[in-house]
Amino acid sequence: MEETLPEESLPQQPPEKALQVALGKKEKKELPEVIAVRNWKEYVGESTLIIFSVLLALILTEFFNSLHEKQQTREILHQLKEELITNSESVKSQYAYHLEVFKKIDSAEQYPAIAQKFLNNGAINLSAITPPPHGIMLHDINDVAWQAAKQNNIVAKIDLRTYSLLTDIYDNQARFANLEPEIGKILLSYESRRPENLKITLILVHDAFYAWTVERVPNLLNLYKRAIDKLAEY
Repeated sequence: MEETLPEESLPQQPPEKALQVALGKKEKKELPEVIAVRNWKEYVGESTLIIFSVLLALILTEFFNSLHEKQQTREILHQLKEELITNSESVKSQYAYHLEVFKKIDSAEQYPAIAQKFLNNGAINLSAITPPPHGIMLHDINDVAWQAAKQNNIVAKIDLRTYSLLTDIYDNQARFANLEPEIGKILLSYESRRPENLKITLILVHDAFYAWTVERVPNLLNLYKRAIDKLAEY
């Protein structure tokens, strides 16, 4: 049988603590509910602030994007101008070299002894008609900056005349650079190795040099100068 402890034996809380607990419960029960009431002006003000913040962010983003695009445009156009200057110098040097080749070919056509050095037992000796360093093309003609300008749509930011001028330059450059494979077609053909065709072979080489470079270069150099002047601010 369970024994019941007398009421005096139960643990008792201090009167002060018991009073605080009782008051806390009462305060929690009597905590008033706060409802924020806003008028239409406050809602309009908050909405306006949000809209303004969004518009400001869009304007700043557009501004910095535009700034970046302008800087990128200037950099690419500067590189394009530098590429044109380098190519102009290369073409000018190549032109002087090809005029010397012309003289050599003329000598080979006039003097059989020189012609025999050009074609000996079916073997082509290119050095007989080319001065040192005995090549067809001395320099590479680059179009890296031009391709970058087109890929980044920089050409849309320049006037139509400048774009037309640049297109003409790089089209002529491509033809100029095509001299090497054209000469190769002539010299690597079976017919060019036949002794009886020696004079015809020299004439074909002469005409290829003339058509692909000598005739084209003076106008190309003029186009370079005009384009470089137009891009001078970059």
